[in-house]
Amino acid sequence: MTLAFIPLRGGSKSIPLKNIKPIAGKPLAAWTIEAAAGCPEIDKVIVSTDDAAIAAVANALGNPKIEVIGRSAESASDTASTESAMLEFASTREFDTIILVQATSPLLTSADLSAGIAELARSGADSLLSVVEQKRFTWTRDEAGIATPQNYDPAARPRRQDFSPYYVENGAFYICRREDLLKTRCRLSGRMGLHVMEEKTYYELDEPSDWKIIEGLLLGRHAAAETPAPSLASRAAKIRLFLTDVDGVLTDAGMYYTESGDELKKFNTRDGKGIELMRNAGIKTGIITTENTQIVERRSKKLKMDFLVQGAADKMPALLEIAAKTGCDLSEIAYIGDDLADVPVLKVVGFAACPANAIAEVLEAVHYTCRQNGGEGCVREFAELILSGK
Repeated sequence: MTLAFIPLRGGSKSIPLKNIKPIAGKPLAAWTIEAAAGCPEIDKVIVSTDDAAIAAVANALGNPKIEVIGRSAESASDTASTESAMLEFASTREFDTIILVQATSPLLTSADLSAGIAELARSGADSLLSVVEQKRFTWTRDEAGIATPQNYDPAARPRRQDFSPYYVENGAFYICRREDLLKTRCRLSGRMGLHVMEEKTYYELDEPSDWKIIEGLLLGRHAAAETPAPSLASRAAKIRLFLTDVDGVLTDAGMYYTESGDELKKFNTRDGKGIELMRNAGIKTGIITTENTQIVERRSKKLKMDFLVQGAADKMPALLEIAAKTGCDLSEIAYIGDDLADVPVLKVVGFAACPANAIAEVLEAVHYTCRQNGGEGCVREFAELILSGK
């Protein structure tokens, strides 16, 4: 049996009555209780509390999975650890797996819990925690105030997309086995796995300043859910202009050189055919790239593309200029890119796509992720998707 365990104290120093204070239209605790109850892999949701008002809120949710239990004064004190409440419960109940869920992370979803349970099983780990991925340069200072970088060399500062990420606990949930909890008296032990959640879930509700941030994120998520996103077919049907990046999209991002130092690029003929098919369907085509090479110019001419903008470190001005020349609204433009320079464009066009091996920031910004990698037919795949909507 898999249980979710949600410890909720009545006392809160920083935010009075925090666990039942309304946020984005419902009591704080209701967000995580409902997320746990909505997870099909969780058999029962245990709400452990010392407060009658919190118990009433949990019971009022009316879900048969929810069970409210009492909590001793010792495990609910200001100085008590969360483990003390978990151990108090685990010592009297039989179950296999316990998922500690914390109400201070209301952005948690049922899908996150399902994914965490699946990851624990897949990895063979003994316990698991939720985290967010960070790519930040961290520093420390000694007693004299002298700073030292912890995770990079300032003399060889990496690009963000090349920077190895690290992971930060977001406090949303932890999974462990009952026997391990009782043996180690800790929520995490043995081999530990990670479930990576959205970056915005970095925020926890600890201080009053956190409240407005998280409430805004909850309201934004609710509004997005209430407003159905246009389907891929409806986006495709509007497209009058198709634009693409080069390196990592039309090519595999490899850098090839002859012995004499001449640069080479490998293009995919299927991608060329996709551009031809769009042109035959009356869709204007073009390239916007940060590079500036004769190779790209020749490829553009061979494909009879309508627009070529090279050396565009900032691609937005080029996008807007082409849009003005064609009389296209941004909603009528499709763009495919794979790297950071493409993100601003991808976020404003009507149909945004990327190769399967694009960087994380691009994957988050697009409407469609191709099955094919850059230089391996992703443009043809996107072209066919657009044409299918016509």
